[in-house]
This record gives sequence, structure tokens and C-alpha cells, in this order.
Amino acid sequence: MITIYGMPDSGNCYKPRLLCALTGRQFRHVEVSTHDGGTKRADYLAKNANGKVPLLETEDGRYLPESNAMLWYLGEATPFIPVDPFERAEMLSWMFFEQYSHEPTVAVRRSLMIYPQRATAATPERLAETFEGGQKALRVMEKRLAGSHWLAGDSASLADIALYAYTHVAEEGGFDLSQFPAIRAWLRRVEALPGYQPMDWLP
Repeated sequence: MITIYGMPDSGNCYKPRLLCALTGRQFRHVEVSTHDGGTKRADYLAKNANGKVPLLETEDGRYLPESNAMLWYLGEATPFIPVDPFERAEMLSWMFFEQYSHEPTVAVRRSLMIYPQRATAATPERLAETFEGGQKALRVMEKRLAGSHWLAGDSASLADIALYAYTHVAEEGGFDLSQFPAIRAWLRRVEALPGYQPMDWLP
């Protein structure tokens, strides 16, 4: 059985858990938190020198960091990776978008607002910067989803899982999702997928 190290309230940690739920894959959860310094302990750094969560441990004892890499590994031979080469590349483009345009704005602004440990970093300038960038990222998603049920291809893919994780809690970061009706409809489609589990779900 695989092991996923992470925190229940992290969107990045939620991604591999959600994919496991959707595909019926069993896993073991091990709580490791950035809030209490757990990711900086020597025993954890021996597993992931970057000192971040999530981290996946395979059945044979290998370690795989980075949430979207985990999605690719866990998504192999499932319907969540398109067969068509272009749709597969399109899926990856949205996953890169998530890490470079969406997560650094939507997710970061949420963390600045909900975690007391980040309060000193939540300057007016930083909040304004992440809000502007987050609004832009959400508008990009809205434009795509206004004309398509899913981000890549005709069915749910890893791209939808990757972007669902922080989009569905964007309002915790001060984003008003009522401005984005296509995104709201897409969130409901993801939540209607068989096997769906919410962010705080653990096995």
C-alpha cells in the first residue's frame, strides 16, 4: 500500500488523496505538518530534502514529491489521463498553469488569510498582488469552462483534480466565486464524480 505524507487542510496534499478516492486506490495517511515544523525534522528531510508536503511513498519504498507528479504516477492507466496525445498535452498545460499561475496566487492568498503563522507576511501589498493574480487565473479558467465541461478533453482529467483543490476553497482567500458561474458549475461536476471525497477526508 502506498503512503501519503501531508496535511488535511492543504490543497496540494488533497490532490493525491482525492485521486485515490476517485479511483478506489487504498493508501495510508501520515500526518506531517509545516505548521509545527514537522517537514523540517531530520527523519522527514531524509525522505524529502525539499522539506515540503505532500510526499508519496511507493509500495517498494521509493519517495515521490510534488503533488502534480503524484497525480501523474497515480493516474497511470486510469480514465483521468486522456488517451489522445493532444488532450494529454492539454491536460499537462493546465497542470503547469495550476502550479505557475493559480497556486502562487489563489492558494498563497488563502494561506496568508487563514494561517496565523503567515500573518506577518500578509501585507496589504502582498494581498493586493495575489488577489490581482488570482482574479486573472480564475478568469482564464472561466473562459475555458464557459465552453467546455472539463479543462482538457470531454471528461474529467488530472487537470480538473489539480485545479479543483484550491479553486473550491478560493473564497477562503477572499475571492468571490459568484463572479465565475462556469467555475461554480464545474466545481459541482467534480463533486458529483463517483467516489468524490471532501478536502478533510482521510482513509
